[in-house]
Amino acid sequence: MDFDLTPDQRLLRETVREFARAEIAPAAERLDREHEFPYEIVRKLGELDLMGIPFPQEYGGAGGSSLDYALVVEELARVDSSVAITMCAHTSLGTQPIYLFGSDAQRERYLPRLCSGEMLGAFGLTEPEAGSDAGNTQTRARLEDGEWVIDGAKQFITNAGTDISGLVAITAVTGEGSGEGRREISNILVENGTPGYEPGPPYRKIGWHASDTRPLHFNACRVPEENLLGVRGRGLKQFFQVLDIGRIGVAAMGVGLAQGALDEALSYARQRRAFGRTIASFQTIQAKLANLATEVEACRLLVHKAAWLKDQGGAFSLLAAQAKLKSGRLAVRAADEAVQIHGGYGYIEEYPVARFYRDAKILTIGEGTDEIQELVIARALGA
Repeated sequence: MDFDLTPDQRLLRETVREFARAEIAPAAERLDREHEFPYEIVRKLGELDLMGIPFPQEYGGAGGSSLDYALVVEELARVDSSVAITMCAHTSLGTQPIYLFGSDAQRERYLPRLCSGEMLGAFGLTEPEAGSDAGNTQTRARLEDGEWVIDGAKQFITNAGTDISGLVAITAVTGEGSGEGRREISNILVENGTPGYEPGPPYRKIGWHASDTRPLHFNACRVPEENLLGVRGRGLKQFFQVLDIGRIGVAAMGVGLAQGALDEALSYARQRRAFGRTIASFQTIQAKLANLATEVEACRLLVHKAAWLKDQGGAFSLLAAQAKLKSGRLAVRAADEAVQIHGGYGYIEEYPVARFYRDAKILTIGEGTDEIQELVIARALGA
């Protein structure tokens, strides 16, 4: 068993770490405060070939592995989760379905621009009545004169409403299917600017203030029949496969946020003095830091194993769910402990831990709630 990263992976990690410190950290507080999308940072991520890191070079990607991708996401989330989720949702959710299920024409048309960061991709699964119960999709699409006519709505969609958003892959009911009570659900690509497709105003969120999250509305939206993504009627199966892959990225975000919170807590504890010495010298603070460091490393190994299994072509869904469940909960606890170590300063926006605290909770909800991860894990165990 070899736990070492390759020289190329260590270089990749250091490159992204330095980029995050030099380019993202100085802007993160302002972007968060002003709810401003990080266009310039996304452009630079594209120039570094990070927006398409796990996709083949023939499509403009970097030809990297799932582990490479996890390393990049962790380093971004270590500094700012809004940037990390923008890259993560675009790569795992927006671009992955086209790479996995798209036709040659769809791949050639969209992947180069997606991989370069010239445009962002989005993933439209969640609806007002279909969150954890994804099969309850109400959005409908019917074939009429060689076009899909789409009516419905999506919610909590990332990357769909920016100036560089390009398209969204959605689930829609395309027929009643076979068998009592079964419906045919398919995936369809909808480009931004299509008449009848309207991204709604952005949500006012607790955290992730610099990322784009909003509802989507479809009112007699017409797209060509060839915009069907993959096989008709396999939409949920396809999207669930994408979600399995996406959980590796979200789990890496949890590890990154937890590591960032630990970094900030340790730095503050070394500087803050009380009773004539630094608070890092007190056993209570040392215990908090030691426990966090241990749990971060354990979660990191879980994420790396899930990514490694995927790269080896193995069954990784169980480990991805376990990694997502564990790292999301750790991110919440790490942010809480970091605020506690900062004391009163942790409760004001002067220090990054306040932002980490607000950003952490969604990691136990998005990409499948903790409760859904527990179901996935239990079923894998045969329970």
